[in-house]
Amino acid sequence: MLTFLRITAQLFALVAGLCASAVAFLTVASIAGRSFWSSPIQGDIELTQFGIALCISLCLPWCQLHGGNIIVDFFTVRAARRTQRLLDGVGAVLLSAMMALLAWRTAVGAESVMQSNETSMILGLPMWIVYAVLAPGFALTLAIALFQAWHHLRNRAWPEVAA
Repeated sequence: MLTFLRITAQLFALVAGLCASAVAFLTVASIAGRSFWSSPIQGDIELTQFGIALCISLCLPWCQLHGGNIIVDFFTVRAARRTQRLLDGVGAVLLSAMMALLAWRTAVGAESVMQSNETSMILGLPMWIVYAVLAPGFALTLAIALFQAWHHLRNRAWPEVAA
């Protein structure tokens, strides 16, 4: 199971990296067009917003898998290892609940926006796609957090995950 989660999270992170690169290229091209030819790329801000939202959603699973999310261990640094794992397990359960809520509501939001035929202001892109592409990142983060919670609450160390 861990191998599947790792490979899927890695694939999501690679797609996020490609998306971030595309957004960077788009931004440079738009700024250059605006500076040299007074002709920016129409809708560049919309595309940047959509792309960065997708990047964030797709990077969350990789970050969670590697324990890269913020952990405030100031109060628990001297606690017993068992206590730390218990608290990490509770934290993972709470994160999974939040990710479940986000995945569910973005999927419901995508359906609602699709039914209302809402589009972006400049390019007229269907907005439901923006919502729909966020849900898989949240869902994978949910699965990883649940798997981590299961490990921590059974008082097992979370295995090192190779990049």
